[in-house]
Amino acid sequence: MTCPTKLKLRGLTRLSPILLVALAACAPDETISAYAGGRYQLVELDGAPFDDRALLDVSEPGRITGDGPCNSYFAPQTAPYPWFEVGPIGASRRACPALDVESAYFAALRAMEFAESAGDILILSNTAGEEMVFQVAP
Repeated sequence: MTCPTKLKLRGLTRLSPILLVALAACAPDETISAYAGGRYQLVELDGAPFDDRALLDVSEPGRITGDGPCNSYFAPQTAPYPWFEVGPIGASRRACPALDVESAYFAALRAMEFAESAGDILILSNTAGEEMVFQVAP
């Protein structure tokens, strides 16, 4: 993974010199485990409410797991925080009426590039302006 040259996080227009130094280092040991909360539920996808069930668990360093609308899934997460990079997603093979929604969810996860965590909210986004908003699962 190479370090991105442009950081786009919601509401962040200027970075402190200390943060710039930390980001420049691209510490590879700071994987997804830097996020608080552990298990999140998708509540919004690209500005629209997400009504189906989709859970994302980021409690294990370097790996994501969860449940889509139909299947459980797992994937490596290889980028240091605050970046987000998912490797190939493996999933169980149950059929259900929401398979198209699940495919869109997996595609959105693979397209995300940045992460920011604040309190019980996790926001994944990318340079194309796409966004996934998660809330800590009950």
